[in-house]
Amino acid sequence: MEKHVSRRQFVGTTLFGSTVGALSCQALTRMTVAEEPASAPVTSLPKGKIKDLEISRLILGGNLLTHFTHSRDLRYVYTLARHYNTDEKILETLAVAEAHGINTLFIHYVPHALSILQEHRKRGGKMQWITCTAHALVSGGLDEFKRQIDALVAAGTNALYISGLEGDFSCGFLNDVCGPEADERVGAPRMELLAQALDYAKSHKLPVGIGAHRMGVVEDCEKAKLDCDFYVVTFHRQNYPSAKLYYDSRWCSKPEELAALMQSVEKPWFAFKVMAAGAIPPEVAFRYAFENGADFVLAGMFDFEIATDVALVNKILAELKNRQRPWRA
Repeated sequence: MEKHVSRRQFVGTTLFGSTVGALSCQALTRMTVAEEPASAPVTSLPKGKIKDLEISRLILGGNLLTHFTHSRDLRYVYTLARHYNTDEKILETLAVAEAHGINTLFIHYVPHALSILQEHRKRGGKMQWITCTAHALVSGGLDEFKRQIDALVAAGTNALYISGLEGDFSCGFLNDVCGPEADERVGAPRMELLAQALDYAKSHKLPVGIGAHRMGVVEDCEKAKLDCDFYVVTFHRQNYPSAKLYYDSRWCSKPEELAALMQSVEKPWFAFKVMAAGAIPPEVAFRYAFENGADFVLAGMFDFEIATDVALVNKILAELKNRQRPWRA
């Protein structure tokens, strides 16, 4: 477990100086650039609903704010992201996202990032937040999990979820998620701990989900009948060159099996890592996710990519014919 945790380096201990920012590494491989000012005419996206929360089908990934980038061995990407996405650039990007119909983002617990989101709201922004702890169940146990959940609620989050690393940990999946033995259960399941964390998060009367990087987590939660409101699960194809490098390059080792499993899952599904950190073009990634049952897709985006990605999602959803899983939200 120690190797797995240290590789990812918990967000709250490594992020944010005087300037912050992020990009998902998928930004580096896109060929289409469409710059739009924050004052561009408002466009729209199809939406789904979880309880009383109406959510755009395309969601802004939290790497924009937490500065946690997947970049394989391209170490300069981290510095590039930090220099581009200053606080003001992040605020501008949030405004551009809203102008194009994206109304929700996902983010880990990072105090400075939350302060930027609060500033966005002070300026009239309406972006909704779905947040998780900085993997507190793994690093600090239930008490630290509760502390961070309380802080997220106090900051103004609209929904909560148990992070993918916490979900994996609680179900005994401790191997490197990008490695060849990612789906091997090597630790003792801690389903009681997961249930306690879920119950505490739900006590705040907000929608609460469970995250995962392995399909086994969903199987375990469904078998245990845990009363979560949604799942946040990694999902992408395997047909890209770096899929088998096992170096910060793969987050879904069994996409066909996962898609088949989710057919019988009645809870909404947020798919993330759909572009495998830039290895898969967005049009291919978005189409694959929606066709195979995802209700929402997360994407890390630079400000100049938002208009293009929104247009892609609108086009894909309008053309969608091969989806078999019912919309669960």
